[in-house]
Amino acid sequence: MKKLGKRAILLIMVLIGMLSLISCGKSEVVTTEKVTVTKISSEDAKKIMDEDKNIVILDVRTEDEYNSGHIENSILISVDDLEDNAEEILKDKDQKILVYCRTGNRSNTAGKTLNEMGYTNVYDFGGINSWKYELVK
Repeated sequence: MKKLGKRAILLIMVLIGMLSLISCGKSEVVTTEKVTVTKISSEDAKKIMDEDKNIVILDVRTEDEYNSGHIENSILISVDDLEDNAEEILKDKDQKILVYCRTGNRSNTAGKTLNEMGYTNVYDFGGINSWKYELVK
């Protein structure tokens, strides 16, 4: 019985250690099957936008949502139209693409879709609801 108790305590300590390592860091790479989506904060996205002018800022909301306020220099391709229109508009599959939507759900879907289509440099920074910076209306 004592051996089982020691093993259980050791297992719990190992799990706590693993969980603490997982929660550290600012960005998260989620890999499922052959799809990798790099998630970054809106602060990191803003920094990239300010420093790198050779990026695409992709808004995947609806046209009405886009017209109500969007990030400067962003282009609109709704998540529903992405598979049909991405390759025509986003010609360079290695170009850095920063994707956002309203809350982060559609940007996550869009990031995975782009990755499946062969885009290699896609960053999901979630929803415009958490965007603390200026919008174009």
